[in-house]
Amino acid sequence: MTPPPTAPLAALPLYEQVADQLRQRILARELEPGAWVDELKLCGELGISRTPMREALKVLAAEGLVTMKLRRGAYVTEMSERDVREAYQLLSLLESDAAAEVAARATDAELAELGELHRALEAALPDRDAFFAANERFHLRVLEIDGNRWRLQIVGDLRRLMKLNRHHSLFREGRLAESLDEHRAIVKALLSRDAVACRALVTAHFCNGLSATQTAS
Repeated sequence: MTPPPTAPLAALPLYEQVADQLRQRILARELEPGAWVDELKLCGELGISRTPMREALKVLAAEGLVTMKLRRGAYVTEMSERDVREAYQLLSLLESDAAAEVAARATDAELAELGELHRALEAALPDRDAFFAANERFHLRVLEIDGNRWRLQIVGDLRRLMKLNRHHSLFREGRLAESLDEHRAIVKALLSRDAVACRALVTAHFCNGLSATQTAS
């Protein structure tokens, strides 16, 4: 018996579409950290009422991308030095453990895929934006292979917030090359299935990244 046709999936609610638009603008730095979110202007640009805009801002506030201030409205979140330090500490713990798990349990095909992603990272230099994108793909793929969905969600949220950091570690002169050297060592340890070395190398990678942000600031 042929099953009845399924109904098309409903489009995203308007407020979620608006949240996605604003998220893209924030991460592209069209709305800078610390900037006031002009709701009326944005409503005019997007052709919407203030209700979906306010619902969208609640979504972004829950993600940490905007900060709501009493009687002053919404502002794009600024990362303080403490915020950056604490985010790096958490990323170090979560991602070093994930790398150790991947070294111990990943299939040969999965490790080969990480090797390919690393080669894309090598090829990205000297294009900073391409390097950023390739770097994120590598790190997130390690987490996907690890398969801990809670870890992946937390790291995804933290990495999104880190894009608001005015003193990103990779902005410092010479840091791209240093980061690439660290990645080479991490990949070598992964391919050798050396979980202990992976944990130590990823921890050092984030420690060096934090030091670079402090130098850049």
